[in-house]
Amino acid sequence: MKIGILGTGMVGETIGGALIARGHDVMMGSRSAGNEKAVAWAAKAGPRASQGTFGDVGAFAELAFNCTSGDGSLAAATAAGPGLRGKILVDVTNPLDFSKGRPPTLFFRGDDSLGEQIQRALPDVRVVKALNTINARLMVEPTKLAGGAHDLFIAGNDGAAKAAVIELLRTFGWSSFIDLGDISGARATEHYMPLWLRLYGTFQSPEFSIKIVR
Repeated sequence: MKIGILGTGMVGETIGGALIARGHDVMMGSRSAGNEKAVAWAAKAGPRASQGTFGDVGAFAELAFNCTSGDGSLAAATAAGPGLRGKILVDVTNPLDFSKGRPPTLFFRGDDSLGEQIQRALPDVRVVKALNTINARLMVEPTKLAGGAHDLFIAGNDGAAKAAVIELLRTFGWSSFIDLGDISGARATEHYMPLWLRLYGTFQSPEFSIKIVR
């Protein structure tokens, strides 16, 4: 499959590398072609890797991951949007505001989410919220923690799109998914971040996750 990555940070590099290892062709996108980090990643990742603008990624990809920072996620998705019509965009972003230092605060107070903003801006794109509640390594290596028994939350308006994302994420080793319903479920996972950050500080490690027991 041809898969796009919006963003050149650690999350994008990690997901992109895992996808290439599973035989996919991956293009990493940024605001401008020739981005230094994207070029370096593509050179290191091998012949299945390429880079371009966000718009290039939209045209290239059959499915894309939005791995940009929270304050740039809507602009990146919108730039890729024309090429993503009818396609799936997995939104991995969180609305973290670092303007007042660390720990960051959230853009929203429970009444919106980045997932919803992107879906409203791109009504012809099938947005699925996933992977934003764990650190990058666990996104692609869930079995490294508790045998992969923890749960992954997913939300989106399109049931077939969610099913396709689940099928892809199973190739990373995920086996337990909790469907939170339509894209408004992104509010819940994005607003989990203050607790995630507090737990990170308590454990002094980002390698933890959630298992729902009932």
